[in-house]
Amino acid sequence: MLAADPGASVAAIAAETGVDRRTVYRRFASREELLAAIYEARYDAVERVVEDSRLREAPVAVALHRYVEGIIGVNRKWPVELTRMKADEAIRERRDGLIREVDTFLQRATDEGLLRADTPTAWASSLLPQLMHLASQELPELSAAQAADMVVDTFLRGLGTE
Repeated sequence: MLAADPGASVAAIAAETGVDRRTVYRRFASREELLAAIYEARYDAVERVVEDSRLREAPVAVALHRYVEGIIGVNRKWPVELTRMKADEAIRERRDGLIREVDTFLQRATDEGLLRADTPTAWASSLLPQLMHLASQELPELSAAQAADMVVDTFLRGLGTE
């Protein structure tokens, strides 16, 4: 609901979930507290994806597909407006740590010859999330695994060495 209408009221959110708004307010003191809980849950899920993808130790192609598939799943489960998330300092710090982790992985992919060395890591780091976002939103008929196949193929054909 918040993906469709980031300004949705607590009353509307409560009605959509089939509870009274007082029930929501018993758990969350304010709309901002509810949003913070949603953002935190999303980042918890993203951190699990990064951990489960084994970006540091799994073969690069395997880790890339695991990561992309997992993030597409998170994007579909938690389709919240990300700009507001960046305003929260704690979330921003977590996000920056995850970006560093993925950038390190992308540099590893370049070092191991999966990505072209003549393309800046910053370009790959910017392109990959955009492709995952597009696949999450524009390919709802595909499973997360199928959408990941398309993203990885597109990413590697554009930035790969083959």
